[in-house]
Amino acid sequence: MNARVSIIMGSTSDLPVMEAAFKFFENNEIPFEVKALSAHRTPDEVADYAKHAHERGIEVIIAAAGMAAHLPGVIAAMTPLPVIGVPVKSSLEGMDAALAMLQMPPGIPVATVAINGAQNAAILAMQIMANGDPELFQKVIAHKQGLKQKIVKANDELANLQGYRFKV
Repeated sequence: MNARVSIIMGSTSDLPVMEAAFKFFENNEIPFEVKALSAHRTPDEVADYAKHAHERGIEVIIAAAGMAAHLPGVIAAMTPLPVIGVPVKSSLEGMDAALAMLQMPPGIPVATVAINGAQNAAILAMQIMANGDPELFQKVIAHKQGLKQKIVKANDELANLQGYRFKV
């Protein structure tokens, strides 16, 4: 089995945040790989990785980083693959990382999700890959339907909420 998605973290301290993506891919049977690479501490390895990821069958890269958060942008500059950035809350409540990912120069996009938004990054990666994969497309539809069912169930529970005289 070959990975279709690569999850790159600037440091293993990002692991607790990124586990939401691991679980999502695992639940949807999407092969993924996980690596720790740093734009600042291992720049040569980042460059080599980014330039060759597509040759190994990787279709989407998710890159998580906090603070200066250069990792997603550096990878995006060197790969033809879509890059999804996950800003990690580490300093300045994660705003520094989010802004670093959002403010990329023209021509070097990084699709950026919410601070600590690893699950949304995984969902977006699945949606990107689903465009050319009918089986994965059905999983996207099923996921969206599951979200709808959660709200329907919540409204049923709220309709039966007791103990309030003025609830109508």
